[in-house]
Order: sequence, then C-alpha cells, then structure tokens
Amino acid sequence: MVTIDKTLLFQMINVVILMFLLNGVLYKPIKKILKERAEKMLGMQSDIAKFDKNARLRQQEVDAKMAKASGKAKAALDAARAEAQAAGDEKLASIKAEVDSYKEKQMAEITAQIDTARSGLQANLQGFATEMASKILGRAI
Repeated sequence: MVTIDKTLLFQMINVVILMFLLNGVLYKPIKKILKERAEKMLGMQSDIAKFDKNARLRQQEVDAKMAKASGKAKAALDAARAEAQAAGDEKLASIKAEVDSYKEKQMAEITAQIDTARSGLQANLQGFATEMASKILGRAI
C-alpha cells in the first residue's frame, strides 16, 4: 500500500524540479527551434510565391513582346512582298509594252512586204495572164 512519508514529498519535489529543468533545457529550445523553422518555411513560401508571380509576369511580358515582334515581322514581310509584287508588275508591264511595240513594228513590216509583193504581182499580173493564155492556147495573144 502507498504510504505518505518523506520520500513521497521528496519525489514530488524532484519531479517538479525535473519539469523546470527539462522545460528550460529541452522543451523551450526545441519549441524555439521549431518556431524559427516554421517562420523560415513561411518566409520561404512567401518568397517562392513572389518568385512564381514574377516569373509568370516575365513570361507574359516575353509572350507579349514575341507577339509584337511577330506582328512587326509579318507586317515587314507583307510590305516586302507587296513591294516585290509591285516591282514585278511594273517590270512585266514594261516588258509587255516593249513586246507590243515590237509586235506592231513587225506587223507593219509584214504589211509593207505584203503590199510590196501585191503591187509587184499586180504589175506582173497582166503579163502573166497573157503568157498563160498563150501557153494554154498554144498561140500568141
């Protein structure tokens, strides 16, 4: 059976002293370290959130700049293409005009040659007709 004597009182004082010693030596430093670790983790998480937000903002800026640069490049390409098309059309029109003038010149020459040949044949037509009739009839006309 349990008897209440000096040893019980001594054990109770011993337990109380042990609690104060353990609290001061072990529990408070561990609680302090855990609290500092939790604060450090919270700070790191806020830094991570801030860096993540900055990274997203930078990515959006880069995407916007890329879209703008792509638009400028497309506009420059379209302008160069239109300029090349206009230059090609102008060159083609120049060549076509040159070909048309050459064609008209050749047609004029051919027409002149046909007229010359026709007038030459017209002049000789009477002589040919008389000669052919003589050959066919076998006598001079």
